[in-house]
Amino acid sequence: MKTVDSLSGTEFELPGLVNFYKGKVRDVYFFRDKIALVATDRISAFDHILPNPIPLKGLILNQLAAYFLKSCCKIAPNWLESVPDPNVSVGKRCESIKIEMVIRGYLVGHAWRIYKAGGRELCGVQLPDGMKESEPFPEPIITPATKAVEGHDEDISRDEILSKGIVVAGVYEKMEEYTRKLFKKGTDMAAARGLILVDTKYEFGFSPNGELTLIDEIHTPDSSRYFYAESYEKNLKAGKPQHHLSKEFVREWLMENGFQGLDGQQIPEMNDEILESISQRYLNLYQQLTGELPDIPDGSVPTLQRVEKNLVNWCRKQKP
Repeated sequence: MKTVDSLSGTEFELPGLVNFYKGKVRDVYFFRDKIALVATDRISAFDHILPNPIPLKGLILNQLAAYFLKSCCKIAPNWLESVPDPNVSVGKRCESIKIEMVIRGYLVGHAWRIYKAGGRELCGVQLPDGMKESEPFPEPIITPATKAVEGHDEDISRDEILSKGIVVAGVYEKMEEYTRKLFKKGTDMAAARGLILVDTKYEFGFSPNGELTLIDEIHTPDSSRYFYAESYEKNLKAGKPQHHLSKEFVREWLMENGFQGLDGQQIPEMNDEILESISQRYLNLYQQLTGELPDIPDGSVPTLQRVEKNLVNWCRKQKP
């Protein structure tokens, strides 16, 4: 694996910049009608940003998000326009709709916890009796959630969305249509890679010209859950946990070393060997999901310098 220095963060002075936001793992640059997302190598777990960046993590996840957005661009308009640097995605600056369109093909996670406790309704959707964990629904169900600025997202039904005027009926129906078509595409892409797309979420907004537009990232391990198809039926029949493709390995390593984000707990030190192993796991995720290798620069130019140069060049090409 190529050696590239990590990108802990950025704070560039860019032509035309009107605002800047530093998220947990992404640095966001706002322009008049465009947005640039820089995927850093910062990593968060248990609501804490870990002290050590993971080499290549940002580059891999940025390219993975772009891969899926490009693969689905004929289904729904999306915000992405180009990837001027392996760590950077740029595109339309959209006005976000404060709803996550969660779609579930299988009874797992949050839905299973409600079901196991006796609930037979989720976000206004009736759940069949007699199901067991990890079993597929007769057809995928859409269970929206509000996007909280602080705290946790909350379940919300279609009727509540419309009664609160979050969006009008025509817009919501289009969001549902896009969600089902995107999930079908994601399911087919996963199957080709020996995977099952279990559940995922899509976010939408309005582009500068008012068009309903898919925003954020789709079908990545950050926003989606996958099972390995090969072992699915065997584990389901045996009542065993499914084999997941996810980024859970970071959280598992932290828990093994005594950290779950609780008061008084110390974040364990991540030595070079651990960082390298996590970096390799991210690379394996990319290959499993795409069948390809990401674009990894040769390292001759420091990462921060390379990203800034490519972003400045992109800015200069934009209309004033």
